[in-house]
Amino acid sequence: MNDTPHDDANDTEFFDEKTLLEMVDNQLLDGHPLQVKATLMRLVMKGTPREEALQYIACALGAELMAMEADQGPFNVERYAQFLDTLPEMPWAE
Repeated sequence: MNDTPHDDANDTEFFDEKTLLEMVDNQLLDGHPLQVKATLMRLVMKGTPREEALQYIACALGAELMAMEADQGPFNVERYAQFLDTLPEMPWAE
C-alpha cells in the first residue's frame, strides 16, 4: 500500500478521450488558444466530419499533455499549435 499523499487530479497519468474532448470544448468556448478554432475550421472545410475533427484536436491536446509530463514543464501553447498544424497527420504519435 502506498502511504504517499496524493490528490485525485493526479490519479490518472493520462486523460481519457471524454476528458480531452471536454477540454477542447472549453478551449473553443474560451477562444484560447485561437489555433484550436482555426484548426477545427480548417479540418471541417477540408471535409473532415466535425466530431472526427474534434477527436483529432483532442489527440493533439493529449500529445501536449504527455509532452508536458515528460518535460515536467508548463503547458506549451506553441508546441500545441505545432501539433494542431500537422492534423490530420499525427507524426508525433509514432
